[in-house]
Amino acid sequence: MSTYAAPLKDMRFAIQELAGLSEVSALPGHGEVNAELVDAVLGEAAKFAQEVLDPLNREGDRQGVKLADGRVTAPKGFKEAYRAFIEAGWNGLGGEPEYGGQGLPHLVATPVQEIWKSANMALTLAPMLTSGVLEALKAHASPEQLKTYAGKLTSGVWTGTMNLTEPQAGSDLSAVRTRAVREGDRYRIQGTKIFITWGEHDLADNIVHLVLARTPEAPEGVKGISLFIVPKFVPKADGSPGERNDVKCVSIEHKLGIHASPTCVLAYGDGKGAIGHLVGEENRGLEYMFTMMNHARLSVGVEGVAVGERAYQHALEYAKTRVQGREIGQRGGDRVTIIHHPDVRRMLMSMRAQTEAMRALAYFAAAMLDKAKRHPDPAEKRRSQGLLDLLTPVVKGWCTEQGVEVASTGIQVHGGMGFVEETGAAQYLRDARITTIYEGTTGIQANDLVGRKVGFEKGATALAVIAEMRKLDAFLAKHEGLAAMRANLTEAVDGLEAATRWIVETFPKEPKAVAAVSVPYLKLFGTAAGGWMMARAALVAQQRLQQPGADQDFLRGKLATARFYAEHELPRAIPLAREVTRGAASVLAVDPARF
Repeated sequence: MSTYAAPLKDMRFAIQELAGLSEVSALPGHGEVNAELVDAVLGEAAKFAQEVLDPLNREGDRQGVKLADGRVTAPKGFKEAYRAFIEAGWNGLGGEPEYGGQGLPHLVATPVQEIWKSANMALTLAPMLTSGVLEALKAHASPEQLKTYAGKLTSGVWTGTMNLTEPQAGSDLSAVRTRAVREGDRYRIQGTKIFITWGEHDLADNIVHLVLARTPEAPEGVKGISLFIVPKFVPKADGSPGERNDVKCVSIEHKLGIHASPTCVLAYGDGKGAIGHLVGEENRGLEYMFTMMNHARLSVGVEGVAVGERAYQHALEYAKTRVQGREIGQRGGDRVTIIHHPDVRRMLMSMRAQTEAMRALAYFAAAMLDKAKRHPDPAEKRRSQGLLDLLTPVVKGWCTEQGVEVASTGIQVHGGMGFVEETGAAQYLRDARITTIYEGTTGIQANDLVGRKVGFEKGATALAVIAEMRKLDAFLAKHEGLAAMRANLTEAVDGLEAATRWIVETFPKEPKAVAAVSVPYLKLFGTAAGGWMMARAALVAQQRLQQPGADQDFLRGKLATARFYAEHELPRAIPLAREVTRGAASVLAVDPARF
C-alpha cells in the first residue's frame, strides 16, 4: 500500500499562479494571508493527513460502520482521529472568527479540503457537510439560532447534515412528504429521510440536521417546502445537549464504496414528533437549502480532484516497483519495472495531467467565491459571482467524472492486480463513483449549466470566459515550444464557442434538444477550461525557468504535463463539440415506449 503525500508544490503553484493568491490577499479581511501562511497551513495539513487520516482509510473501508439499536459506530480509530481533527482547529479553518473560526479564505480552505479527501474521504465527509450547514445558517438563520449552533458547528464539537430526499422523491424534491406541524414557537417533524451522510454516528456530541418538510397549509410543489433545524439532542438553555429528539437511524445503506461513511435512513417522529425550529420563513426552504447545496457542490468537485490524486499516487508507486517484462525493442537483459513501458507512462501522464487541470480549475473557482463574498467593487463582485455560478456545475460535474476516469485508469495500471481488493486500487474507484451523484448527478449539473447558467442569460458569462481563454493566444504565440498547445487550445475553444452559441440559439425554442446534449457540453466546457488552466500554467513555468534559483525539475515537469494535456486531453473537445451541435436529434428520436 502506498502512503499519501500531499502534492504541495503543485498546490502552491495553483494557488499562487493560477487562482491568484495575491488578489485574494488584497480582499478586506484577508490582509494577513500570504504565501508563507499558506505554506505553513498546507504543510501542517499534509502532516496530519499522512500521520492520522491516511492510515485509517484502508482499514476503515474493510471494517465499515455498524448499526445497532439505532446507533451507528464508526470504524476503529475514527472517533479518536476526529477528536484530534477538531482539537487541532482544522474544522474551523474557514469559519467566521465571531463563531470561533480562523476566517481563512476559500482559496486556502479548498486545498486543505483536498488533502483531507485524498487521505480519507469517508471520514472527512462529516466536516464537509458541517461547513455546508454553517453556510446555510449564516445566510438564513436567526441570531438566536446562530448563537445556539454556529459556535459548536464551527469547532466541530457538533456535526451537521442535510436532509433532502425521501424514498418516493429521489431528485424530485417537489414530492417531499415530511410534515412539520406548528407547536408554539417550534414544530413537530414527522417523516422519513434517506441518503443522509453521517446522519447518525458516535464521533461528535450532537448532530444538527437541516430538514426539508411541509407545513399543513403549504402549497404543492417546491414552493411549499420549508427548512427546519432538527438536532439529535435538543439543546438546553446553556447550549449543552439535552433530551434525545424523536429522530432515529433505522437502517444504513450497503454501498459500492465509502464504506466507512454511514449513509443513513432517518425516521422522524415515531413518537410525538421530532422537535424542529423553522429557518427563515415558511415555504422558502429549498431556496435556503441551495445555499448549502452550492457550497457542497464545489466541495464534491474537490473530492474528484482528491480521489484522482490518491489513485495516481497509488498507481505511480506500483509502476515504479512492479517488475514485469523487458523494455520494448530489447530481446535480452534484465526485466524492468512497468513504468519503463510506454503505455504505462501514457496512463500515468493522463492521470497526472487530468488531476492537475482539475485542481487548477477548482482552486480558480474557490478564488471567485472569495471575491464574490468580499470584493469592495460591486461590479467586480457581480462578475466574480457570475463566474462562480457558471463554474460550480462544471467543477462539480467535470471534476468528479474525471476523478472516476483517473481512478479507473489506476486499476488498469495495476493490471489484474488492480481488480483485486488486496492492492487497494479498487477502493479509489469505488469511493470516486459516488462523487458524480452527490449533490445532484452529472445530468442535473449539466441541465443547470445549459439552462440557468448559459441559456437563460444568453451565454453572457460563458462567452466572456471564452474571450478570456482566447487572450492566451498572443502569449502562447511568443513561445515556439508551446505551438502545439496553442493550436489545440484554439481548436478546443472554437468548439466550445460554437457549442455555446448553439445552446443560446436553441434553448428558447427547443429546451429538450439542449437537455439531450447537456452532459457532453459540460464535459466540453471542463475539458476546454482545463486546457486554459494548463496553458496558463505552461506560460508561467516557461517564464519562471529563466529566473535564478528556479525549481527546474518541477517547472519542466509542469511543462511536460501541460503539453501532454494539450496533445492527449484537449483533442477530446472536438468530438464533444460535434456531439453537442449535431447529436440532440438522435437522443430524442426514440420514443420512451420503444425502449
